[in-house]
Amino acid sequence: MAPTSASSLFIPALAPVLYQDLVRQTLQEDLGRAGDLTSDAVIPDGVQATATLRAREAGVLAGLPIAVEAFTQLDARLQVQALLSDGQALQAGTDIAVVSGPARSLLAAERTALNFLGHLSGVASATRRLADAVAPYGARIICTRKTMPGLRALQKYAVRVGGGSNHRFGLDDAVLIKDNHIAIAGSLPLAVERARTYVGHMVRIQVEVDTLDQLDEALSLGVEAVLLDNMDLDTLREAVRRIDGRAISEASGGIQPEGVVAVAQTGVNQIALGWLTHSARVLDIGLDAWSAS
Repeated sequence: MAPTSASSLFIPALAPVLYQDLVRQTLQEDLGRAGDLTSDAVIPDGVQATATLRAREAGVLAGLPIAVEAFTQLDARLQVQALLSDGQALQAGTDIAVVSGPARSLLAAERTALNFLGHLSGVASATRRLADAVAPYGARIICTRKTMPGLRALQKYAVRVGGGSNHRFGLDDAVLIKDNHIAIAGSLPLAVERARTYVGHMVRIQVEVDTLDQLDEALSLGVEAVLLDNMDLDTLREAVRRIDGRAISEASGGIQPEGVVAVAQTGVNQIALGWLTHSARVLDIGLDAWSAS
């Protein structure tokens, strides 16, 4: 199967309301109480500058609207000409956007813009590599709730830009019954019964299982999805055989990039990777090719 391209993906929309306040807080954190002391001291007021957002390595672009917001929110006089859009492939040296306007403002917003852009592009790039690797086996890469505080909506957006899918966004949009829930409730049947009564028919119920016996019990209760936690490859294959399409199968538990293809080959529907959002390497993007007048 050919690698995923931006044209073959549904690139999600990112509503500005999801990031405008976060960008404002991040700019305030960087500017502190006195603003950019260095730029204000070194660069005379009125100097204009132009610089190019440029990829320094290959990857997938994600977070450009947020970077643009950082520049324009700090100073409405800054102009950003976007040359690409989220989801497009990058090579080392690819120009992403051109930013121009007051030099002091451009420098003051630079780090905030690059922090968002590099991090989210790193998440999208890692997701794209793994999504392409498992696609021949019919599996999907999904993220988890292991996101950085305050960044969940943006990180999950970057996963989708990279061709992955999202697990639940929070505790309020799906039921995932884990071992601690079962222990406190008293039994899995009782936990499932209570969940169904509480949430109604519109909310999917997923159960985490560690053994094949637990899987059999969950399947007998008609749950819609099972999380196969920390199972070896042979056990995953047997689990998929037993599920036989009756529920969505999700492999989870410390799965590393080098093991993703082997997990996909077991036949699971989804592979959950917490590190996609909490540990993906930042993609190197810089603000280069400066000119001033």
